[in-house]
Amino acid sequence: MKLYDKIFRPTVYTLPNGKSVEKKASRAPFYALIVLIMCAVSVKITGFDMKILVTRIGQFFVIFQRMIPPKKEIMSAVWEPLFDTVKMSLIGSLVGSLLSVPFAMLASTNVCKNRVVVSIVRLMFSIVRTLPTIVTALIATLFFGLGTLAGTIAIAVFSFAYIGKLTYEEIETVDMGSFEAMEAMGSTKTRAFITAIIPQVLPFFLSNCLFNFEGNVRYAAILGYVGAGGIGILLNERMSLKDYSSVGMMLISLLITVFIIESISRYFRKKLV
Repeated sequence: MKLYDKIFRPTVYTLPNGKSVEKKASRAPFYALIVLIMCAVSVKITGFDMKILVTRIGQFFVIFQRMIPPKKEIMSAVWEPLFDTVKMSLIGSLVGSLLSVPFAMLASTNVCKNRVVVSIVRLMFSIVRTLPTIVTALIATLFFGLGTLAGTIAIAVFSFAYIGKLTYEEIETVDMGSFEAMEAMGSTKTRAFITAIIPQVLPFFLSNCLFNFEGNVRYAAILGYVGAGGIGILLNERMSLKDYSSVGMMLISLLITVFIIESISRYFRKKLV
């Protein structure tokens, strides 16, 4: 009990004027204890063994050494799937982000006053966001066949949920004065939203879209493992053949591509601030 009182009992400070001020005790130790308990339970359930991790970590460097030197001859076969990966990411990010805007409007409590609609749209965003992109790509290949179309749809679905959530949260922080003024003058809710709300959230929206796009380029690289097109198909093929020098060359080309895209994205995001 003494330890409990020491941690959780409020601290009382006496001011120079004789008044006392009570400062509530921090709950950080309590939350830290919960996190430690959850970590301990997770280790027990998953069978995590630090000893195995330490003793087997060297195998990573064995495979890494086999990637050197990279096989430059493979580049003639890498360009097309690499560009497919970028195109999948770009189109999927664009389509998903644009489609999320009207739903973000419906999910914002300061724009849509119908609590049922707000709850349903937010629940939809949450459900879609929990689906891993590779699972969405696998489902898309069943409907649309193998190829980049399935990968593009998977990326669009992820972008829809990701950008939609960020956008409706940003919409709820904007100044509603101009929106309410336009409604008072007889403007429809949609027109008022386009005229008064979108200009306020547009820089934030574009910045998030650029950040989402550069992340999707990395995610798209593994979608080929389920037949959704892009460089992932070639990576899967070469990994299966244990052709690690070719894998090394593909990873280098992907790294350079992602670096270039991130640099361009970072430049434009700074301009939007």
